[in-house]
Amino acid sequence: MDELKKIWIDGKLLDWKDANVHVLTHTLHYGSGAFEGIRCYNTKKGTSIFRLKEHIDRLYKSADALLMKVPYSKQEITKAIFDVIKSNDLKECYIRPIIYFGYGSMGLNTIPCPVNCSVICWKWGAYLGEDGLKKGITTKVSVQKRLVGPLNKAKICGNYFVSSLAKREALAAKFDEAIMLDTNGNVAEGSGENIFLVKNGKIYTPKEGAILMGITRDSAIVIARDLGYEVIEKELKVSDLYSADEIFFTGTAAEVTPVRQVDDEKISDGIGPVTEKIQKKFFEMIKNGEPHSEWFTVVK
Repeated sequence: MDELKKIWIDGKLLDWKDANVHVLTHTLHYGSGAFEGIRCYNTKKGTSIFRLKEHIDRLYKSADALLMKVPYSKQEITKAIFDVIKSNDLKECYIRPIIYFGYGSMGLNTIPCPVNCSVICWKWGAYLGEDGLKKGITTKVSVQKRLVGPLNKAKICGNYFVSSLAKREALAAKFDEAIMLDTNGNVAEGSGENIFLVKNGKIYTPKEGAILMGITRDSAIVIARDLGYEVIEKELKVSDLYSADEIFFTGTAAEVTPVRQVDDEKISDGIGPVTEKIQKKFFEMIKNGEPHSEWFTVVK
């Protein structure tokens, strides 16, 4: 990772090298933190943050799920994001706000611990590679499982340890990414992405339950319906993946990335026609800041 100039921690812009936390920070030990991944794009309307309000709202809902009393308002965190982008002279970037229980007590009781907040930005291109965006990626169905439950709606640090294991499993087997099932054997998501499949001109995606209800997922559904496609949310099995005409991932980091292979099953030679239309529309929107201009917050 390339170091930038500033990171915001608890109301102060600190030099990158000085943005440190204590080794007894509670969340480091127990995973009880809430975070977001947000993209900022250089659009025709200027440097703009994609779906900022929805990300900030979810950040605070995730904190609520952890019984955190956030010491900063949504407006203050939003200003911190603007300040970090501007202080690092960024036109485009990935933004990581994180709320965590700090240094104060060990053990499972979080009550004695302060709630700390940080905002970090860095330069991050295509998460799964530029070639992946154009030609598709390979995936492996992981042995790791996503739990079914209400905390899946929250973007919580500790939820991602299973995702990390799934990712490493896939990479060790020479695949680009993992696909995770839930504990009922239904298709859930990638290690850090939502998943869609196309069959006979219709688009399918796992329904609420074991998945994070992704903001880019929602954007892709809106774009697909704008293009006239039917999008169906339902339980999906591995056999549905193997027999799909097309598969693609969505996510803040992954954006819209096609999948060309699942395990040993070839899905397509590259990007399929439906995926290509959705991906093209997504990146045209990013470039122009419209349609759906309400999704963009210009950094003044």
